[in-house]
Amino acid sequence: MDLMNSFYERAKTLNKTILFPEGTESRTIKAVSEIAQKKIAKPVLLGDETAIKAKASSEGVSLEGVEIINPVKDSRYEEYSNKFFEMRKAKGMTIEKARETMKDPIYFATMMIQSNAADGLVSGAEHSTADTIRPALQIIKTKPGISVVSGCFIMYVPNSTFGDNGLFVFADCAVNPDPTSEQLAEIAISSAETAKSLCSMEPRVAMLSFSTKKSADHPNVDKVIKAFEIAKEKAPSLEIDGELQADAALVESVGQKKSPGSKVAGKANILIFPDLQSGNIGYKLVERLAKAHAIGPFLQGLNKPVNDLSRGCSVQDIIDVTAVTAIQAAGK
Repeated sequence: MDLMNSFYERAKTLNKTILFPEGTESRTIKAVSEIAQKKIAKPVLLGDETAIKAKASSEGVSLEGVEIINPVKDSRYEEYSNKFFEMRKAKGMTIEKARETMKDPIYFATMMIQSNAADGLVSGAEHSTADTIRPALQIIKTKPGISVVSGCFIMYVPNSTFGDNGLFVFADCAVNPDPTSEQLAEIAISSAETAKSLCSMEPRVAMLSFSTKKSADHPNVDKVIKAFEIAKEKAPSLEIDGELQADAALVESVGQKKSPGSKVAGKANILIFPDLQSGNIGYKLVERLAKAHAIGPFLQGLNKPVNDLSRGCSVQDIIDVTAVTAIQAAGK
């Protein structure tokens, strides 16, 4: 896929340090070996060095060019423990608990990013989404004006004229089960930023619903209408429309009939789903039935890039997400 190849080439020019806290996970070890060989990023595995090397040996994988950090033995362990204590003491954190927490590679890696000792983090092959996001929310926090972290997919549908010739951003497909109107608005704004920075897209955002322009009366519809209004107020220059049914968002003849004069209806390239159920189902249906390439998920809204893998991810998925994480870290 040309888009993914362009991500690789962009990442190679950036030379970003990307952390992998699941240091003994077999797919991760295979992925970082290839990442190092292809110079997509400077990969760092976190964990016990002996265990990591033993696992790599058993998998027949070379770790040449891969740095290994054991949080407990690292010279920054006490410094990071003290920093974390200061960050969280108002919420009951003790120095003893902070030291114990910093033994966790995900927390240590997140503190490295916050301290500018690394550029991004990729995790989730064996940890839950919550375990990956929680340290980021506690340490890195969200961007100004954004209160919610969301998960998006870059979707490429081959041989399609919809979106940008088959290119879309779908959100939120990974994090928030039932976002509020305010959160949906922020997800829309974050997704537009992702589309511009990663794919050089001119965002046309559709707030999806089972209703178009109040064709149905229901609290779920009201939530999307309010989200659209909030997004317009927060980002007045953003091309956005809602609420729109999927066909009104994608098919120009339908869109212009149901939302006449809209710059988005029938031309949307960013689809914002009203909840996680519809988002997750939607991207997987498109991936399987339309044979789309789903790249991600990528987390949006954080001050610095942390990305969560699916526990069913492949080695290639990890490599893909790493390349995008490096680009996110560069802000370009």
